[in-house]
Amino acid sequence: MSFFEALWLEARAAHTPWLLALCALALLVRRLGPQQHRLRVLSFWASAHVVALCVDAALRTSELSAGNEFRTVAWVFGAVTFVGAGMSVLFDGMMARAGVALPRIVEDVLVGLLSVLAAVTAASRAGANLSGIIATSAVITAVLGFSLQDVIGNVASGLALQLDTSINVDDWIKVNDLTGRVVEVSWRYTAIETRNWETVLVPNLTLLRNPVVVLGRRRGQPRLWRRWVHFHVDWHHQPSDVIEAAQSAVRGAELARVADDPPPSCVLLDMADTYGKYALRYWLTDLAADDLTDSDVRTRVYFALQRADIKLATPSHSVTVAQEAPEAPQAKTARQTERRKEALKAVGFFNTLEEPEFDELARALRYAPFAAGEVITRQGAEAHWLYLIEDGTAAVQVREGASAREVARLAAPAVFGEMSLLTGAPRAATVTAVTDVECFRLDSSAFQRVVARRPELAAHFAEMLATRSAGLQAAREGLDAESAQRGRDVTERDLIQRIRTFLRLE
Repeated sequence: MSFFEALWLEARAAHTPWLLALCALALLVRRLGPQQHRLRVLSFWASAHVVALCVDAALRTSELSAGNEFRTVAWVFGAVTFVGAGMSVLFDGMMARAGVALPRIVEDVLVGLLSVLAAVTAASRAGANLSGIIATSAVITAVLGFSLQDVIGNVASGLALQLDTSINVDDWIKVNDLTGRVVEVSWRYTAIETRNWETVLVPNLTLLRNPVVVLGRRRGQPRLWRRWVHFHVDWHHQPSDVIEAAQSAVRGAELARVADDPPPSCVLLDMADTYGKYALRYWLTDLAADDLTDSDVRTRVYFALQRADIKLATPSHSVTVAQEAPEAPQAKTARQTERRKEALKAVGFFNTLEEPEFDELARALRYAPFAAGEVITRQGAEAHWLYLIEDGTAAVQVREGASAREVARLAAPAVFGEMSLLTGAPRAATVTAVTDVECFRLDSSAFQRVVARRPELAAHFAEMLATRSAGLQAAREGLDAESAQRGRDVTERDLIQRIRTFLRLE
């Protein structure tokens, strides 16, 4: 009998053609599927089966007695290959397309147990005597169990973690001093990626023996994590004013990674001797960007407190002694007033005012800084004051329905909010700080006193407002120059009357 005849007979006895067809299907499924692990193991067992068959056929052609032993080896390899290929088709093919997924460690356990069972069955059918192996297996198992108890504990722990789904891939967890995102739960360890771009391999047994905090998880709720931004304010300011100013900085601000629901809140945590301890609490939506979002929130709180003229507390152990000349406070106030007068004179809106009027308005200006990205004023809001930009750039947006369109950019020196100041009308556009913006705020009461003494200013301001309003309307509706001019003339006549009525000039 030739070698190839013997090989064919052995292959038929071992069902090799069907086995190789199943392996080809498994390889195709794995290459098309999302998982490709164990490909090398399956290829190894299939290759070992074919090699053992070739050796068996060669020995039988030479009529050597060792052929039976290699037949047993080939059948065992074939049984293991059959289990691996069959489970691949089941897990990566049928179950994957049905939308059913098992944890990898569970798949490995099933494949391992079935492979051992199939190998023993194949060896028994091939005529191998397994009584000696079974007799010595107890001793080997005891020795291996004692020497590998930590490994076995980690394997059992990993299996438990996968089965009870207490910790899943993509969860953010905290174990002792380690915080990070779970990227893999394997036989021996759980891989955790930290925010410092590190991957820490935590033994599974450690996760079972220590308390584990799963960040941002609440049953039936989206993944949110409450963060605390602490700050101190001295007792010169009422707690209610501080809380209102801090909450206004974040609520409705559309900050990236800050949830609107539940809304941010500010609380007074403790009362020290000279200051109150406050915390702004918000809900983080992206757990990987905690420090960055905390920084954005702190910046917003700082600018909001500055606008409200609320100063952060100075540590009690820090003492500053300054001796000023008697005229120093007056000189400082004069410099501030002069700075504000220059800001008023830099914009054309106030070019008809006289020097005493500039002095009066300069003393009424209130410092109001804004951080980049912060909404200075929102379309539709009611606020009877204007803003004077001294430094920075802001964007003017008009919202129609769900969409918003930028229609202008304001760079220092610039003024906006005149319509609300003079007529009490709601804001016609949303103005957002593009860079950090330093500006002053002027309310209607101070401006009313100036216009009341010189009613003729109403016509000048009406002309300026009509030009601004016509520009916004033309940008919103896409009007040509002639239509915009007609609208401007009508708007100017209407504005004169509205200004007189709002400022009580009649």
